[in-house]
Amino acid sequence: MGSTGVGYLAAVAVLCGALGDVPSRGIKCGGVLSAPSGNFSSPNFPGLYPYETECTWLIVVAEGSSVLLSFSHFELEYHDACAYDYLQVYNGAARDRGNLLGTFCGHSPPPPFSSAWHVMAVVFRSDRHVAKHGFAAAYWKDACGGQLTGLSGEITSPRYPESYPNDAECRWNIGGASGGGPLTLVFADFQMEGGQGCSFDYVALFDGPTVTAPRLGRYCGSTRPPRTVSSTPHLLIIFKSDFNIGGRGFKAHFYSGECQEVFTAIKGNFSSPQYPSFYPNNLKCQWSIHMPTGYRVKVFFLDMELEGRSSLTGGCDYDHLSAFDGGTENGSLLGRWCGRESLAPVISRSNQLLLILHTDRNTAKRGFSIAYVGVVPMNISCTRTDFHIQIPVQSLAQLERNRIYLGTPSCAARVVGRNFKIHTRFDTCGTESQRRNNTSVIVSTLYIDFSVGDQEDIHQYEVQCEPKRKEASVTLIAGPDPSRLSQAENLVDAQQWEGEAMDAHEIKSQDTSDIIFISICILAGLLMVIAVVGLVLL
Repeated sequence: MGSTGVGYLAAVAVLCGALGDVPSRGIKCGGVLSAPSGNFSSPNFPGLYPYETECTWLIVVAEGSSVLLSFSHFELEYHDACAYDYLQVYNGAARDRGNLLGTFCGHSPPPPFSSAWHVMAVVFRSDRHVAKHGFAAAYWKDACGGQLTGLSGEITSPRYPESYPNDAECRWNIGGASGGGPLTLVFADFQMEGGQGCSFDYVALFDGPTVTAPRLGRYCGSTRPPRTVSSTPHLLIIFKSDFNIGGRGFKAHFYSGECQEVFTAIKGNFSSPQYPSFYPNNLKCQWSIHMPTGYRVKVFFLDMELEGRSSLTGGCDYDHLSAFDGGTENGSLLGRWCGRESLAPVISRSNQLLLILHTDRNTAKRGFSIAYVGVVPMNISCTRTDFHIQIPVQSLAQLERNRIYLGTPSCAARVVGRNFKIHTRFDTCGTESQRRNNTSVIVSTLYIDFSVGDQEDIHQYEVQCEPKRKEASVTLIAGPDPSRLSQAENLVDAQQWEGEAMDAHEIKSQDTSDIIFISICILAGLLMVIAVVGLVLL
């Protein structure tokens, strides 16, 4: 028996085990439906269904295919939260909350569904009061197309990556996810027959559920279509081929608004879909953080619970969250996490950071909550008596110089060339001497005020100098959400910054404390020589 057949039987065996967990009410219903197409209905349909009944149908088609499901009749007892009689549709094995596509009751039938893999489950339950006529449903193994309602998913042309068939027409209607926001479609691969006006084979995109909606594009040939974002919660994709000349076809990913976001604010928070409830299965969600040039991105993990590590490999082989430096998956991997862990913050090397959540077909958890902040590029140095702070103007172009100050507003930055600069002595600008780890240090607070109107938004960095070694550092003490962070996080040592360094000659010329110290030593030496000579002469 081939591997496909073995996998098919294994899936049926596992799912039949799930059926055994369903309590029996004395009514024969449910079962495994393995034909390429078929029909099923509630017990006694079209008569009234019995009380206190629970049925589970597991639809299993050939691996590599998906299940299309539609309802021709639907009438169950109504409740706002469907707490009495209800029908549930699962994208895979039942009883896994991450696979739940929806819970339905009343007189409005569920929308058509298309599974993300070759298994779909339908659960019907009635309580001890009020019976209705129930439902009738039909399913079939898809050739292509269907209704896609997940937060994210993948679409491919028939037989991809082999050549698609001639005279094919497929329609994918994406929409109905709980978020209700716009949809993003990204093509990972695209090769079709070309032609003027794409009149032979093509993919057409519509900004809505039908062809009457505005058309977003019509594509053919070997050039990948651009990233497309709908203005509605629905997106219609039509693939059509003519009677000859084919191609490899296409592969595309779609994301709902809750599953793909781009952040450009200097700080923010976001979380996995449906957090703190269980996230859905079969997701590939991504969050991209873009800061101005010169910034870095610091990410704080406030809470995380994903499916745990593989017991065989010890790796994050199932559900996992990955961070990449830059705006694409081709960037350096900063980390890959799973399970329930307390994670240290992560900082990017560039002004962009990408986070991607992958979930598989089962075992959903609570997910994650994240805060981030853009780390302002700055150069901090010190002498035995002074602080020197330099920030590129382009990094804070929207701010006036008086919004950047050390200790008190009277110690505001000056604009010198292309930089904001603060040069101040230790006995001014709110500096104070402290003893840390048996070392004397000078400490002050740098304020960067991003406030707009009545909305206060002041970032605070602790600036520290060890005068004996003339070493400076900076620490974020208020930025992303200080009430939820247990302690200040050291962001950067000034000597590790790759940005524009302060002019060495300028610092040297400003280091007056060293000059004074050397002058005193020379003067003392001269006085000693004069004294010795005087004693000899006497």
